Amino acid sequence: MIRREFLKSAAAALASFGLPLPALALTGPAATKLGPAQPFDFAALKGQARALAQRAYAPRSTTLPAPVAAMNWDQYQSIRFNRDHALWGGGDGKFLAQFFHLGLFFKSPVRMYEVDAGQAREIAYDPGMFDRKRSGLDGKPLPADLGFAGFRLNTRQDPERDFAAFLGASYFRAVGVEGQYGQSARGLAIDTGTGHAEEFPDFVAYWLERPSSQSDTVVVYGLLDSPSIAGAYRFAITPGEVLLMDIDCALYPRKTIERLGLGPCTSMYQTGENDRRMDWDWRPEIHDTDGLAMWSGSGEWIWRPLCNPEHLRFNMFSDDNPRGFGLLQRDRNFDHYQDDGVFYDKRPCLWVEPKQGWGAGSVQLVEIPTLDETFDNIVAFWNPREKPQAGQELLYGYRLYWGAQPPAVPKLAHCVATRTGLGGRIGFKRDYFSWRFAVDFAGGPLAALAKRDATVEPVLQIGGGGKLETVSCRPLHEIGGYRVMFDAVPPGDSTEQIDLRLFLKDASGALSETWLYQWSPPAKSERKVY
Repeated sequence: MIRREFLKSAAAALASFGLPLPALALTGPAATKLGPAQPFDFAALKGQARALAQRAYAPRSTTLPAPVAAMNWDQYQSIRFNRDHALWGGGDGKFLAQFFHLGLFFKSPVRMYEVDAGQAREIAYDPGMFDRKRSGLDGKPLPADLGFAGFRLNTRQDPERDFAAFLGASYFRAVGVEGQYGQSARGLAIDTGTGHAEEFPDFVAYWLERPSSQSDTVVVYGLLDSPSIAGAYRFAITPGEVLLMDIDCALYPRKTIERLGLGPCTSMYQTGENDRRMDWDWRPEIHDTDGLAMWSGSGEWIWRPLCNPEHLRFNMFSDDNPRGFGLLQRDRNFDHYQDDGVFYDKRPCLWVEPKQGWGAGSVQLVEIPTLDETFDNIVAFWNPREKPQAGQELLYGYRLYWGAQPPAVPKLAHCVATRTGLGGRIGFKRDYFSWRFAVDFAGGPLAALAKRDATVEPVLQIGGGGKLETVSCRPLHEIGGYRVMFDAVPPGDSTEQIDLRLFLKDASGALSETWLYQWSPPAKSERKVY
C-alpha cells in the first residue's frame, strides 16, 4: 500500500476514536477469558524482540473471515464494545481497558495480554464482548480465536470517553483535559519522505499491566515488528490536564535503515491563515496543528509554520541532543475555525521530550500535498545521524505530552500568527509581483516594551536570490506584542523555494524565538498583481 492510501485509511479510522460508546452505566463485570500464566517483565520483552529480529520477517495474515471482510464503514462503526466486559471492570482501580473489533482497515489480529503480579495471561477473544447487532455479523460463523484490532483506555469515572487508544500499525492517540482527539503518534517511522516506499511497523502484541487501586498511571507494553526492525516498548500513561506518556524502547534492526524516525508525530494541515491554497471550504482554517516547534540542544527556540505544499516538501533541522520538538496547535480561537463538529481549536499539541541525550541528528519535517482534511499529510520526527545497522541494540527514552500547551515554552516572545497575501502599496499600481508577510509575536518582554514604544528591531534574512521590501516592525497593542511586515520579491520568474528567517531583538539581545518559513513563488502565469 502506498503512503497516501495507508494514511487515508488510518486517518479515517483513527478519527473514530472520538466516537463515544453507548451511554450505558457499568454493570457487573463479565468474566474475561485468560490463558495460562507466564512470567513477564520489560527485560523479557526486550529479549523477545531481539530474538524476533534475528529471524526473517514473517508477514502477518491480512485475510479476514468473509463476513468480517464484507463490512462497510457504517457497519464497522456500529460495533460497540460491551462495557461489562471491560478489563479491570471488576476491580477497584481507576482505569478500564476496552477493545476494538477486527474489520475494515484492520485485518491483522493483535494479541492482547493482561499482566498482574509479574505474570502475563493472554486475553481471549469473546464475541460477547461486542454488540454487533447492526454490523451484519450476528449469526454468522466466525473463528473462536478471531482476535482484536487494538484497545482504548478509560477512567472508571468516565467509561464513555477514552483518553488514549492504540489502533492500526503502530499508531496511537491521546487527549488532555479538552478530550478532543487530533494528531497521532507512532511507535516508529521508517523511510518517511525518502522517495521510495515507506515502511509502517506494526505493534503485533500488547501487554496491559493491571494498575494498583490507587495508581494514577497505566503501563502498557508493545512488541513491534516490520521487515526492517523489531522492538520492545514500555508506555507509562498518566492522564491529566496534559496527558503524559513516559516511553522506553529497545530497537533491534534486521538491516541498515536509511531513515529511522523516533517520536514520530502525524498531523493534518489543509488550509490556514498563512497558506490558503486549498481554501475552498466555508471554514476559515482546517488543521490539527499549525506549526513545528523545536527547542535545540543549544537552547534556541524555533517556530516553523506548516503549509500544504503543491509538491512533497522535506526539511531537516540539524541538531545535537535536542531538548524537545513537537507539532503544536497554537491557535486555539474557535472563531478562526468555526467548526462545531470536530473542534479544531481543541486539538491537542504533541510535544516530544528526550529523557537522555539523543546525540547528533536532525528533526525532520515532511509536508505532503492534500486535497482535504481526511489525509494526515504532516509528519515530524527525530532522525539519528548514524544509520541503524543489523544486529545493534538501540535504546531510547522519551516523553510525549498531549494537551493544549506543551510543558516547555519559550521564555522569549513566540510567534502567534503568520499571515500572507499579495504585496505592494495599497492604492498604487503594482508593476511586479511580491508576497506580503505579517508575522505577529507576543509573550516574553514584548508587552512591556510595546507600552513604552521601545526600539525593537526585526532581524530578517531571505535566501534563494529573493529581495526584501517595505520591512516594518511596530507594536501591536491588541496582543501585547509586535507585528513585523515585509514583502518578499522573487528573482525574476523563478519558482524556486525561498527561505525566510526572522527574530526580534533590542540592545539587550534576542527578544523572540526564531521564525522560519519556506515560500515557493507561483509560476509567472499565476502571478496576479491586480
